[in-house]
Amino acid sequence: MCYDNHMKKLQNKIALITGAGRGIGAEISKNLAAEGATVILASRSVHELEALAKEISRQGGISHINSVDMSQEQSIKDLVSRISSEFGKIDILINNAGVTHSDLLKDTSTEAWDRCMTVNARGPFILCRESLPLMESVARGYIINIGSVVSIKGYPSQSAYTASKHALRGMTLSLAEEYKNSHISVHMICPGGVDTSMVGDVRPDINKDELILPEEIADIVNFITTRKGRGILDEFHIRRSTSSPWF
Repeated sequence: MCYDNHMKKLQNKIALITGAGRGIGAEISKNLAAEGATVILASRSVHELEALAKEISRQGGISHINSVDMSQEQSIKDLVSRISSEFGKIDILINNAGVTHSDLLKDTSTEAWDRCMTVNARGPFILCRESLPLMESVARGYIINIGSVVSIKGYPSQSAYTASKHALRGMTLSLAEEYKNSHISVHMICPGGVDTSMVGDVRPDINKDELILPEEIADIVNFITTRKGRGILDEFHIRRSTSSPWF
């Protein structure tokens, strides 16, 4: 990916991506940087962010590393405070960080349930709440929450994960209504199985060659943030080509 051979559509934009160190988050970060955005790479795994930042820099992009623990409210607040002090705004917010758990409901511990709800739903809620004041001053703002096929339906042995992603989608729907008459649009991407380490751990039965590529999710983010037009596309469902349609 070369960052300098095309017109950059996101020049001077500040984009915050959680869970940026690998998988979907890393591909989103690279794509947004390629379009000229300054990307704020946020994750608990700083060493992964360092490798990604070097890759972005080699291609002429601009990135900044920030450690954040999405299970800790103060960590999220500190992240937004640092962005406010350094940049004064957020144009694009990508809630991508997430955890999963695989077990029958009768065998799921309260701790595992709470962890999924805390990171996948409570964390994005706090980050949206704290970021919105920085987004209200920008010309055009985007909040994009990365959900899952389980935001729409359920799978056995994924009750905790499914509940958290349903909660994230519910919050997204309400937030979109709250800002529907503003310059901030709120979106949800709900992919089926994506070729990431998390999906590999939960669904080892899926043929890896059938999984959606993280780059495909990143392409949708670019589409949302760079397209022109009067229409708004609220939610995107993307499934594996071998799975049943219209999930």
